[in-house]
Amino acid sequence: MTPALTARPGHLMAAEIGEQPAVWRSLLAHGDAAGIDGAAALIRSRRPRAVLFVARGTSDHAALYAKYLVEIRHGLPAGLVSPSTMTAYGARPDLRDVLMIGVSQSGGSPDLVRSLAVAGEQGALTVAVTNDASSTLAQTAHAHVDVLAGPERSVAATKSYTAQLLALYLLLEKVRGVDGRDAAAALPDLGDAVLARDAEVVALAQRYRFAQRMLTTARGYSYPTAREAALKLMETSYVSAQAFSGADLLHGPLALVDPQVPVLAVVASGVGGEAMGDVLPRLAERNADVCCVGHPAAVADAAVGFALPDGAPDELSPLLEILPFQLLALHVAVARGGDPDAPRGLSKITETL
Repeated sequence: MTPALTARPGHLMAAEIGEQPAVWRSLLAHGDAAGIDGAAALIRSRRPRAVLFVARGTSDHAALYAKYLVEIRHGLPAGLVSPSTMTAYGARPDLRDVLMIGVSQSGGSPDLVRSLAVAGEQGALTVAVTNDASSTLAQTAHAHVDVLAGPERSVAATKSYTAQLLALYLLLEKVRGVDGRDAAAALPDLGDAVLARDAEVVALAQRYRFAQRMLTTARGYSYPTAREAALKLMETSYVSAQAFSGADLLHGPLALVDPQVPVLAVVASGVGGEAMGDVLPRLAERNADVCCVGHPAAVADAAVGFALPDGAPDELSPLLEILPFQLLALHVAVARGGDPDAPRGLSKITETL
């Protein structure tokens, strides 16, 4: 690749988006090296009665996805903690019989490290899920899972996000005594198929390049996708994007919807997509410009959209759903004259105290 090409705006983000299927293949093939088996065995030995997650930013959306997995597939209560309760306020809750999982791309955020350390001191079993086995968070936890995404240089996290999703899925399935690699085997090829349709997303980016506000919405396993899509648009394109669950959108936020505010809806196959059945007609009543990512029937009823290929179970569809949104954030940013590799005011590691 020539220097002129490597210097184009967004080249780092574009390259890392394209690496994702290969990252998934690596994680599926080398789960032992990731530490999944050891962490799962430790969790099973402790038999936690509740699971808490601590994360920030993009990793917070991966943690939210895992919260759905724990509640649905394990039948355990799960939640996302507020790090400030233990850092700023000095709270020391009783965490006996609790599993706390810290999710972080870098493993370097001081508030996450402190939260996991306090959790361990208060009786919790702690597990870190990061992209850096040498990180402070990894060293603080009782066990570590490496998402094996490789170095990520773009400020906007893409491959580390989907690697976190897959690693958390494989870990939590292994805790149930299930080899999740079987259900996930088709994902890399499906991901390649989605990314090969980049031209479709370029056209969508031209449609939305001048949008100042957007809404994203979904339900179930897809709700974290809606939140991550909004974040990607905000941090790369400076679009004011707000994410709502489909259920919450039908309350007060529906008043925000008009033809000038595009709505990006995730309607995948499965229970979450079916739960969006009441949402799309209400958006149509308000003449919303709906861009739908999901199963072909839902996409056909929207103004525009991106149909996902069949082959991924409901609980793994978020790995495919986010790909078109990552590409959309990239192309909207470039179309607006920006560089998503250098978003203003942001750096790769945010050190929240």
